[in-house]
Amino acid sequence: MSRLVISGNEAVALGVKLSRVQVVAAYPITPQTAIVEKIAEYVEKGELRAEFIRVESEHSAMAACIGAAAGGARAFTATSSQGLLYMSEMVFWAGGARLPIVMAVVTRALAPPWSIWCDHNDALSQRDSGWVQLWAESVQEVLDMTIQAFRVAEDEEVLLPVMVCLDGFILSHAYEPADIPEQSAVDSFLPEKKPAPYWLDPSKPAAYCTIAAPDTYMEFRYEMYRAMKNAERVIKEVDEEWCRLTGRSYGGLVDCYRCDDAEVAILLCGAWAGDAKEAVDILRRKGVKAGVVRLRATRPFPTEDLRAVVEGMDALAVVDRSLSPGLPSILWSEVRAALYDSVKRVYVKGFIAGLGGRDVTPGDFIRIVHSTLEGFRRGEPGEVEWIGLRGGESGHH
Repeated sequence: MSRLVISGNEAVALGVKLSRVQVVAAYPITPQTAIVEKIAEYVEKGELRAEFIRVESEHSAMAACIGAAAGGARAFTATSSQGLLYMSEMVFWAGGARLPIVMAVVTRALAPPWSIWCDHNDALSQRDSGWVQLWAESVQEVLDMTIQAFRVAEDEEVLLPVMVCLDGFILSHAYEPADIPEQSAVDSFLPEKKPAPYWLDPSKPAAYCTIAAPDTYMEFRYEMYRAMKNAERVIKEVDEEWCRLTGRSYGGLVDCYRCDDAEVAILLCGAWAGDAKEAVDILRRKGVKAGVVRLRATRPFPTEDLRAVVEGMDALAVVDRSLSPGLPSILWSEVRAALYDSVKRVYVKGFIAGLGGRDVTPGDFIRIVHSTLEGFRRGEPGEVEWIGLRGGESGHH
């Protein structure tokens, strides 16, 4: 094992290389372009034996991956923001077709207005597409998660595509030390793909993904639903096996920080969990029993694990880097739904912050915790509050 100082984007590319991907469909979009550029360098130097396809659009990128995966190849692509939306038709197609493609989504705000900076609306807009969605916090986790994603996707009880989501610029362009596993170790963890019934075989012509009548369509969707339920267990098992191989574990579906005796916790996903942890350390020194609950998966949504983690807590601050106009936020609504049948009802207050890459500091997370505790003590409705709006508005809605 060696150690390198690399960016989040380079960590994805290195994970792809170590996973011996066979087909890469490449189309540039900020801030993920460096991923496919680095993979192109690996291919050019002969360090990765893969077909590198320069397509004309993101839609074509996913179409190429669908064809490659249907033919039995290990396939990968990457995108962001409007590129993911342009790809959306084929994203749903890949999910419904149960093809084990891996895609890095470097999260970036959606237009209009144009923004190249981070928020999570792009990835979360595809949460019902049938893709497993995993979220990384650090460069090391990006590398490990990329390799794990292929193992999860190709599991015979899953066979679903996987998104590896990393925050644009905050993580994609951040440089951190990362331990690089040996190729032989990855090969033992991620062996060559086994032939699967869905593989296209020219000697046995067949039609796939054709029209389904009302008497069969629901069964296809039910099988996808079951596969996503299976993914809950497989993600945990893969994380445990990776720990045995490398010594690194990320908690499976949910990563907890100082939650054992926490009375209040910040729940979020993505790289800003580091700032939330710093805030919790400060709060602990002041006598506030706070913790951080980081969702590593938004699909499958870890309902049972989340209930177990927050059992015994009084309050939960759910911080969204996304907006669902009229709802008003995504994680907040999903967390409330997941905890609705809990034996003990936990007070849940929502916050919207960091849209379009706006900075969210440890001080902001400290204020979020205090606001949540105030609402809990006063018995106020756990409505959503906007953090950091210009002009000093509180943003209560």
